[in-house]
Amino acid sequence: MRRVVITGAGTINPLGHDVASTLTAMCEGRCGIGPLDIPLIDRLTVRIGAQVRGYDETAHFDRPQLSLYDRFTQFALLSAQEAVEQSGLSFDGALSERAGVVVGTSGGGLNTQDDNYRAVYEAGKDRVHPFVVPKLMNSAAAAHISIRHNLRGPSFTVSSACASSNHAMGQALALIRAGMADAMLTGGSEAMLCFGGVKAWEGLRVMSKTGCRPFSADRDGMVQGEGAGIFVFEEREHAMRRGAAILAEVAGFAMSSDAADIVAPSRDGAARALAGAMRDAGVAPDNVGYINAHGTGTTANDRTECAAVMEVFGPHAPQVAISSTKSMHGHLIGGTGAVELLACILALRDGVIAPTIGHRRADPDCALDVVPNVAREADVGVALSNAFAFGGMNAVIALRRA
Repeated sequence: MRRVVITGAGTINPLGHDVASTLTAMCEGRCGIGPLDIPLIDRLTVRIGAQVRGYDETAHFDRPQLSLYDRFTQFALLSAQEAVEQSGLSFDGALSERAGVVVGTSGGGLNTQDDNYRAVYEAGKDRVHPFVVPKLMNSAAAAHISIRHNLRGPSFTVSSACASSNHAMGQALALIRAGMADAMLTGGSEAMLCFGGVKAWEGLRVMSKTGCRPFSADRDGMVQGEGAGIFVFEEREHAMRRGAAILAEVAGFAMSSDAADIVAPSRDGAARALAGAMRDAGVAPDNVGYINAHGTGTTANDRTECAAVMEVFGPHAPQVAISSTKSMHGHLIGGTGAVELLACILALRDGVIAPTIGHRRADPDCALDVVPNVAREADVGVALSNAFAFGGMNAVIALRRA
């Protein structure tokens, strides 16, 4: 089987506008959650979120581009540019036909939808911009990345709610393993922090008004965020021949479906995905040093996820560090798995485990090493990244130190 490595990474998220600043924030346990700054905030009951602050779209894109790029597409393009520059790849000649892009998103161009619904139904306008459809479609980010970087191989979008990024990266891994591509840009992007997006999530009654405190007994829900993470996945021999710096190896991936409930998580589904990723990577539970948890800060998710880890890891479970970086950057929905993969690279490459901040009081149903509040130095050879989405869609990625 062809092996796959990561040779480039890029991001823009509530913790930073690039990878370096994001990893620094994770090491420092910095919180990117704060008061929301969006229109019609007075009509919302949830008024906190993890926004990408200090972002000026006009500093990166001109007016014709902005007529085509929703905020989620902008985030994806900026992240992809950083990843490609780090990788050192140039997608020309034969490589352009052997390279593609798979991006995960849940809401797609939700800001564009929100703006135009308001224009038509509230302001009474009878016309919208002719590019509204190509701007709001879920495949827009993948399409524009392929256009920008001349990626003429497999290119598509994956949408599986909160597991979208992990599913997308799993498909990129499979394409390279199968010989259908030599390099793929992959990850996820989301920008749902608009009035309609937050109002819809309010209806689920899972949103916190105070902050995100995964695994803490006093937690009261999740906090929504926005942002993107894009990686260059590359066939290992291809990367080695050109002397590329390798960030980590993508060692395994597994998916499962709960087939049970549209919102309630299942321990069995999560456990099967965890076990499957380790089996695919050829590693045993005692090889795993870190798990980046789905860790939303809801009681149902946190307890179900911990139960699945205990089931799969058995006696080794208390020795595995498991943290939720959503406590810092919020839940980026379809983009969250991509930003969380950075925490796994941080553990593997730099030997630092990002903490679960906001942890105040232990929950006996989450009796694991949740790395509370302060980052930790550790020797990690294998890391797992969990994503367990509404609809019972589970996806777990295994990374190995390069």
